[in-house]
Amino acid sequence: MTGSNWERIMSSGRCAATVVTVMMLAGASLCAENIRKDLHFKVGKHPTISINNPYGPVVVKAGAAHEISVTAILHSDKVELDQSKSRNRVDIVSHLLPGGDASSGIVEYEILVPPDANLTLHSDNGRIHAEKLQGDLTVVGNSGAIEVVDCSGGHVRLRTLTGPVSLSNVHGDVEVMSVSGDIVMSAVTGSTVAVNSNTGKIEYQGDFAGEGEYAFTSHTGNIEAVAPAYASIDVLARSTNGIVQSDFSLEPKHAPFLVRGANSLSGTLGKAASSVRLFSFSGKIRLKKRQN
Repeated sequence: MTGSNWERIMSSGRCAATVVTVMMLAGASLCAENIRKDLHFKVGKHPTISINNPYGPVVVKAGAAHEISVTAILHSDKVELDQSKSRNRVDIVSHLLPGGDASSGIVEYEILVPPDANLTLHSDNGRIHAEKLQGDLTVVGNSGAIEVVDCSGGHVRLRTLTGPVSLSNVHGDVEVMSVSGDIVMSAVTGSTVAVNSNTGKIEYQGDFAGEGEYAFTSHTGNIEAVAPAYASIDVLARSTNGIVQSDFSLEPKHAPFLVRGANSLSGTLGKAASSVRLFSFSGKIRLKKRQN
Protein backbone atom coordinates (compact mmCIF):
# COMPACT_ATOMS: atom_id res chain seq x y z
CA MET A 1 0.00 0.00 0.00
CA THR A 2 1.43 3.39 -0.96
CA GLY A 3 1.89 6.18 1.53
CA SER A 4 -0.77 8.35 -0.13
CA ASN A 5 -3.38 5.57 0.03
CA TRP A 6 -2.62 4.98 3.68
CA GLU A 7 -3.03 8.68 4.43
CA ARG A 8 -6.41 8.72 2.66
CA ILE A 9 -7.64 5.74 4.70
CA MET A 10 -6.48 7.31 7.97
CA SER A 11 -8.10 10.64 7.03
CA SER A 12 -11.43 8.90 6.27
CA GLY A 13 -11.30 7.07 9.58
CA ARG A 14 -10.68 10.29 11.49
CA CYS A 15 -13.65 11.95 9.74
CA ALA A 16 -15.94 9.03 10.58
CA ALA A 17 -14.80 9.09 14.19
CA THR A 18 -15.45 12.82 14.34
CA VAL A 19 -19.00 12.38 12.99
CA VAL A 20 -19.76 9.64 15.53
CA THR A 21 -18.37 11.76 18.36
CA VAL A 22 -20.46 14.78 17.32
CA MET A 23 -23.61 12.62 17.13
CA MET A 24 -22.94 11.15 20.57
CA LEU A 25 -22.37 14.58 22.08
CA ALA A 26 -25.55 15.90 20.44
CA GLY A 27 -27.53 12.96 21.81
CA ALA A 28 -26.07 13.45 25.26
CA SER A 29 -26.92 17.15 25.10
CA LEU A 30 -30.50 16.36 24.06
CA CYS A 31 -30.93 13.91 26.93
CA ALA A 32 -29.37 16.37 29.34
CA GLU A 33 -32.06 18.95 28.52
CA ASN A 34 -34.69 16.85 30.31
CA ILE A 35 -34.53 17.09 34.08
CA ARG A 36 -36.38 14.60 36.26
CA LYS A 37 -37.64 15.47 39.71
CA ASP A 38 -39.29 13.05 42.13
CA LEU A 39 -41.30 14.41 45.05
CA HIS A 40 -42.96 12.53 47.90
CA PHE A 41 -45.35 13.79 50.57
CA LYS A 42 -47.03 12.12 53.53
CA VAL A 43 -50.61 13.28 54.06
CA GLY A 44 -53.69 12.47 56.11
CA LYS A 45 -57.24 11.69 55.05
CA HIS A 46 -58.84 13.80 52.31
CA PRO A 47 -55.75 15.85 51.44
CA THR A 48 -56.02 18.91 49.21
CA ILE A 49 -53.66 18.98 46.24
CA SER A 50 -53.14 21.77 43.71
CA ILE A 51 -51.07 21.38 40.52
CA ASN A 52 -50.53 24.47 38.36
CA ASN A 53 -48.64 23.62 35.17
CA PRO A 54 -49.01 26.24 32.42
CA TYR A 55 -47.22 24.18 29.76
CA GLY A 56 -47.41 20.41 29.56
CA PRO A 57 -49.54 17.42 30.56
CA VAL A 58 -50.77 16.47 34.03
CA VAL A 59 -51.71 12.83 34.64
CA VAL A 60 -53.16 11.96 38.05
CA LYS A 61 -54.15 8.48 39.18
CA ALA A 62 -55.18 6.92 42.46
CA GLY A 63 -52.31 5.44 44.45
CA ALA A 64 -51.61 4.49 48.05
CA ALA A 65 -53.41 6.07 50.97
CA HIS A 66 -51.63 8.88 52.85
CA GLU A 67 -48.95 9.33 50.19
CA ILE A 68 -48.44 11.62 47.22
CA SER A 69 -45.82 10.68 44.62
CA VAL A 70 -44.92 13.18 41.92
CA THR A 71 -42.70 12.57 38.91
CA ALA A 72 -41.97 15.72 36.93
CA ILE A 73 -39.98 15.84 33.69
CA LEU A 74 -38.71 19.35 32.98
CA HIS A 75 -37.89 19.90 29.31
CA SER A 76 -35.20 22.49 30.04
CA ASP A 77 -33.49 24.50 32.75
CA LYS A 78 -35.72 27.46 31.86
CA VAL A 79 -38.50 26.22 34.11
CA GLU A 80 -38.58 25.26 37.77
CA LEU A 81 -40.96 23.82 40.34
CA ASP A 82 -42.19 25.48 43.49
CA GLN A 83 -43.57 23.15 46.14
CA SER A 84 -45.16 23.76 49.49
CA LYS A 85 -46.90 21.67 52.12
CA SER A 86 -49.05 23.08 54.87
CA ARG A 87 -50.73 20.55 57.14
CA ASN A 88 -52.85 18.46 54.79
CA ARG A 89 -52.43 20.64 51.71
CA VAL A 90 -49.82 20.31 48.95
CA ASP A 91 -49.24 22.93 46.24
CA ILE A 92 -46.98 22.47 43.22
CA VAL A 93 -46.41 25.19 40.64
CA SER A 94 -44.16 25.16 37.59
CA HIS A 95 -43.09 28.58 36.34
CA LEU A 96 -40.80 30.01 33.69
CA LEU A 97 -37.37 31.41 34.43
CA PRO A 98 -35.84 34.30 32.44
CA GLY A 99 -35.47 33.25 28.82
CA GLY A 100 -38.13 30.55 29.05
CA ASP A 101 -41.10 30.19 26.72
CA ALA A 102 -43.99 27.83 26.02
CA SER A 103 -41.65 25.28 24.44
CA SER A 104 -38.78 25.30 26.93
CA GLY A 105 -41.23 25.62 29.82
CA ILE A 106 -42.92 22.25 29.29
CA VAL A 107 -43.17 20.03 32.37
CA GLU A 108 -44.69 16.54 32.23
CA TYR A 109 -46.35 15.47 35.48
CA GLU A 110 -47.29 11.96 36.54
CA ILE A 111 -48.84 11.92 39.99
CA LEU A 112 -50.16 9.24 42.32
CA VAL A 113 -52.49 10.48 45.05
CA PRO A 114 -54.69 8.94 47.75
CA PRO A 115 -58.07 8.03 46.20
CA ASP A 116 -59.88 10.39 48.60
CA ALA A 117 -57.77 13.43 47.66
CA ASN A 118 -59.41 16.70 46.62
CA LEU A 119 -57.66 18.02 43.52
CA THR A 120 -57.30 21.24 41.57
CA LEU A 121 -55.45 20.84 38.25
CA HIS A 122 -54.49 23.48 35.70
CA SER A 123 -52.69 23.47 32.36
CA ASP A 124 -53.00 25.90 29.47
CA ASN A 125 -52.01 23.63 26.60
CA GLY A 126 -51.33 20.21 28.09
CA ARG A 127 -53.53 17.16 28.42
CA ILE A 128 -55.08 16.67 31.87
CA HIS A 129 -56.03 13.12 32.83
CA ALA A 130 -57.64 12.07 36.13
CA GLU A 131 -58.37 8.43 36.92
CA LYS A 132 -59.93 6.35 39.72
CA LEU A 133 -60.40 9.27 42.11
CA GLN A 134 -63.08 9.62 44.79
CA GLY A 135 -62.64 13.19 46.02
CA ASP A 136 -63.63 16.53 44.56
CA LEU A 137 -61.95 17.39 41.27
CA THR A 138 -61.56 20.82 39.69
CA VAL A 139 -59.84 21.11 36.30
CA VAL A 140 -59.11 24.31 34.41
CA GLY A 141 -57.72 24.00 30.89
CA ASN A 142 -57.32 26.03 27.75
CA SER A 143 -56.51 24.11 24.56
CA GLY A 144 -55.43 20.75 25.97
CA ALA A 145 -57.69 17.71 26.30
CA ILE A 146 -59.38 16.97 29.62
CA GLU A 147 -60.07 13.32 30.47
CA VAL A 148 -61.84 12.01 33.58
CA VAL A 149 -62.08 8.23 33.90
CA ASP A 150 -63.51 5.88 36.56
CA CYS A 151 -64.13 8.57 39.18
CA SER A 152 -66.93 8.47 41.75
CA GLY A 153 -68.21 10.09 44.90
CA GLY A 154 -66.81 13.58 44.42
CA HIS A 155 -67.88 16.80 42.76
CA VAL A 156 -66.33 17.14 39.29
CA ARG A 157 -65.91 20.66 37.88
CA LEU A 158 -64.30 21.08 34.46
CA ARG A 159 -63.69 24.32 32.59
CA THR A 160 -61.94 24.84 29.24
CA LEU A 161 -61.80 27.17 26.26
CA THR A 162 -61.09 25.08 23.14
CA GLY A 163 -59.88 21.73 24.45
CA PRO A 164 -61.98 18.57 24.07
CA VAL A 165 -63.50 17.07 27.22
CA SER A 166 -64.27 13.40 27.83
CA LEU A 167 -65.79 11.72 30.87
CA SER A 168 -66.11 7.95 31.16
CA ASN A 169 -67.66 5.99 34.02
CA VAL A 170 -68.02 9.01 36.28
CA HIS A 171 -70.53 9.01 39.13
CA GLY A 172 -71.15 12.16 41.15
CA ASP A 173 -72.14 15.76 40.65
CA VAL A 174 -70.67 17.02 37.37
CA GLU A 175 -70.29 20.54 35.97
CA VAL A 176 -68.65 21.16 32.59
CA MET A 177 -68.21 24.51 30.86
CA SER A 178 -66.56 24.92 27.45
CA VAL A 179 -66.38 27.73 24.91
CA SER A 180 -65.74 25.68 21.77
CA GLY A 181 -64.43 22.31 22.85
CA ASP A 182 -66.47 19.17 22.24
CA ILE A 183 -67.78 17.35 25.32
CA VAL A 184 -68.24 13.57 25.24
CA MET A 185 -69.72 11.61 28.16
CA SER A 186 -70.10 7.86 28.57
CA ALA A 187 -71.74 6.22 31.60
CA VAL A 188 -71.91 9.49 33.53
CA THR A 189 -74.48 9.73 36.31
CA GLY A 190 -75.13 11.99 39.27
CA SER A 191 -77.69 13.98 41.19
CA THR A 192 -76.67 16.96 39.03
CA VAL A 193 -74.98 16.77 35.62
CA ALA A 194 -74.79 20.26 34.10
CA VAL A 195 -72.96 20.69 30.79
CA ASN A 196 -72.58 23.84 28.73
CA SER A 197 -70.72 24.46 25.48
CA ASN A 198 -71.01 27.53 23.30
CA THR A 199 -70.05 26.18 19.87
CA GLY A 200 -68.80 22.69 20.68
CA LYS A 201 -70.95 19.59 20.42
CA ILE A 202 -72.27 17.69 23.44
CA GLU A 203 -72.56 13.91 23.31
CA TYR A 204 -73.97 11.68 26.07
CA GLN A 205 -74.23 7.90 26.20
CA GLY A 206 -75.75 6.47 29.34
CA ASP A 207 -78.97 5.68 31.15
CA PHE A 208 -79.60 8.98 32.97
CA ALA A 209 -79.68 7.07 36.25
CA GLY A 210 -79.67 8.22 39.86
CA GLU A 211 -82.90 10.24 39.86
CA GLY A 212 -80.69 13.12 38.82
CA GLU A 213 -81.06 16.38 36.99
CA TYR A 214 -79.30 16.38 33.63
CA ALA A 215 -79.04 19.73 31.84
CA PHE A 216 -77.16 20.08 28.54
CA THR A 217 -77.02 23.53 26.95
CA SER A 218 -75.34 24.92 23.83
CA HIS A 219 -75.49 27.98 21.64
CA THR A 220 -74.67 26.65 18.17
CA GLY A 221 -73.27 23.22 19.02
CA ASN A 222 -75.28 20.05 18.44
CA ILE A 223 -76.53 17.95 21.35
CA GLU A 224 -76.89 14.18 21.05
CA ALA A 225 -78.04 11.94 23.90
CA VAL A 226 -78.14 8.15 23.53
CA ALA A 227 -80.14 6.20 26.13
CA PRO A 228 -81.48 2.64 26.48
CA ALA A 229 -85.12 1.74 25.95
CA TYR A 230 -85.53 1.20 29.70
CA ALA A 231 -84.43 4.74 30.62
CA SER A 232 -86.64 6.46 33.17
CA ILE A 233 -86.66 10.13 32.19
CA ASP A 234 -88.69 13.31 32.07
CA VAL A 235 -87.55 15.10 28.91
CA LEU A 236 -87.77 18.73 27.89
CA ALA A 237 -85.88 19.76 24.74
CA ARG A 238 -85.86 22.89 22.64
CA SER A 239 -83.70 24.48 19.93
CA THR A 240 -84.81 28.00 19.09
CA ASN A 241 -83.49 27.96 15.53
CA GLY A 242 -82.57 24.30 15.18
CA ILE A 243 -84.40 20.99 15.02
CA VAL A 244 -85.20 18.45 17.74
CA GLN A 245 -85.50 14.73 17.00
CA SER A 246 -86.31 11.73 19.21
CA ASP A 247 -86.26 7.97 18.64
CA PHE A 248 -88.51 7.46 21.68
CA SER A 249 -92.28 7.52 21.89
CA LEU A 250 -92.66 9.81 24.88
CA GLU A 251 -95.77 10.20 26.99
CA PRO A 252 -96.86 13.81 26.47
CA LYS A 253 -96.78 16.22 29.40
CA HIS A 254 -97.28 19.90 30.04
CA ALA A 255 -94.31 22.07 29.10
CA PRO A 256 -93.42 25.64 30.19
CA PHE A 257 -93.37 26.62 26.52
CA LEU A 258 -95.47 25.83 23.48
CA VAL A 259 -94.35 22.50 22.02
CA ARG A 260 -94.93 22.48 18.32
CA GLY A 261 -93.16 21.83 15.06
CA ALA A 262 -89.73 20.27 14.87
CA ASN A 263 -87.85 22.48 17.29
CA SER A 264 -89.11 21.18 20.64
CA LEU A 265 -90.43 18.16 22.50
CA SER A 266 -91.69 17.31 25.95
CA GLY A 267 -92.64 13.99 27.51
CA THR A 268 -91.79 11.15 29.84
CA LEU A 269 -90.41 7.65 29.55
CA GLY A 270 -90.85 4.92 32.14
CA LYS A 271 -91.27 6.27 35.67
CA ALA A 272 -89.63 9.59 34.76
CA ALA A 273 -87.17 9.27 37.63
CA SER A 274 -84.55 11.63 36.19
CA SER A 275 -84.97 15.06 34.68
CA VAL A 276 -83.37 15.64 31.26
CA ARG A 277 -83.18 19.18 29.86
CA LEU A 278 -81.67 19.75 26.40
CA PHE A 279 -81.51 23.34 25.18
CA SER A 280 -79.78 25.04 22.25
CA PHE A 281 -80.14 28.29 20.35
CA SER A 282 -79.40 26.95 16.88
CA GLY A 283 -77.82 23.54 17.34
CA LYS A 284 -79.51 20.27 16.42
CA ILE A 285 -80.81 18.19 19.34
CA ARG A 286 -81.30 14.45 19.03
CA LEU A 287 -82.44 11.92 21.63
CA LYS A 288 -81.43 8.52 20.31
CA LYS A 289 -82.38 5.02 21.42
CA ARG A 290 -79.39 2.81 22.09
CA GLN A 291 -79.21 -0.24 19.84
CA ASN A 292 -78.37 -3.35 21.88
